[in-house]
Amino acid sequence: MRQRAMSSNDAAALVAAQKFAAEVIAPNAEHWETLGRVPYEVIEQAANAGLCGLMVPRDLGGLGLSIHGTMAVVETLAAACMSSSFSLVVHNNLVAHIARYGSPHLIETYLAEMISGRRVGAFLLTEPDVGSDVQAITTRAKQVDGGWVITGEKAWVSNAVFADVLAVYAQTDPDAGAKGIASFLIDADIPGVKREDRYKLMRGHALGTGGFSFNACKVGDECLLLGPGEAFKGAMSGINLARIIVAAMCCGMLRESLAHAVTYAEKRTAFGQPTLAFQGLQWMLADVATDLEAAKLLTAEAIELMEAGNPVAVAAAHAKKFATRVAFSGISDCMQAMGAAGYASDYPLARHLAAAKMSQFVDGTTEIQNVAISRSLRSEYGPSKLFG
Repeated sequence: MRQRAMSSNDAAALVAAQKFAAEVIAPNAEHWETLGRVPYEVIEQAANAGLCGLMVPRDLGGLGLSIHGTMAVVETLAAACMSSSFSLVVHNNLVAHIARYGSPHLIETYLAEMISGRRVGAFLLTEPDVGSDVQAITTRAKQVDGGWVITGEKAWVSNAVFADVLAVYAQTDPDAGAKGIASFLIDADIPGVKREDRYKLMRGHALGTGGFSFNACKVGDECLLLGPGEAFKGAMSGINLARIIVAAMCCGMLRESLAHAVTYAEKRTAFGQPTLAFQGLQWMLADVATDLEAAKLLTAEAIELMEAGNPVAVAAAHAKKFATRVAFSGISDCMQAMGAAGYASDYPLARHLAAAKMSQFVDGTTEIQNVAISRSLRSEYGPSKLFG
């Protein structure tokens, strides 16, 4: 992120994130990739470092970070490993969601245990045949005496392999569209909930991606997090923040990859001189640096708009679209600058490259960002903007 003055609270969280990234994430990221999840004890370690309640108000036990402070933390964590860091981000987002929307019962039941890392959360929105068109979800919640019966399937769930607190989005009235969607906070071990096998991906297994199915799962009225007409708005209200988070994380990965490439090229010799002395390599990495600076500025602009309470959807779309694009191309160039070493697991670049590709799907694909941007074209660049 573009440097600016931080509050003491934000600065302390950033120092904790830097220490956690260096001492916990970086040395273990490859092992977690093989394991296919972040171990529970790591979530507890993150909680002990204050990293499981980033956006929760301090009077509820969280850190109460600003948006800028939160972005600085997630960028730092992602520079070590985006997949495991995104696991923490998902957990943090649900904790903040509960703090903001939860009833006193839900806050009392879940918040403290999730901030402490004793329980881990996941959002269940996407379905096997429903991705970007959230309004089309088919998981059904039927109201019965004293509660609801939930039936359906959810897919591409981050933290699926070990989450035990599930925010499940379901349709209560198929004729109502988005206004019929409600969300429920459900324990993963209750009858009617089945955890599906972990997905086998190109990389990014530390995120623990998988699915759930619900077979006549009965939950009480007290499990309702956001009712029909509110759940869809609640989900969409967080999407801009999520997109800015992804952009910030991509900046972190690209910054780390560029640092590895420059450091390696300073030491690696070819034809009697360091490879960094060759103009072709210099210019390739210079282009990466320019793209990184541009991504940081787009992300910073979106952060500033959000902190000021201004409309941010288009700025968030620009930031996510551009940052994910240049992260993928730039990390690839950094790998090329390091030769075969950039492909080795001794360095994080191969892991970052796969995560950069993953970032083009999560929280709205690049094509969805183009939808948001294209809707603004007339107001931003239409006939009224012409001179003469």
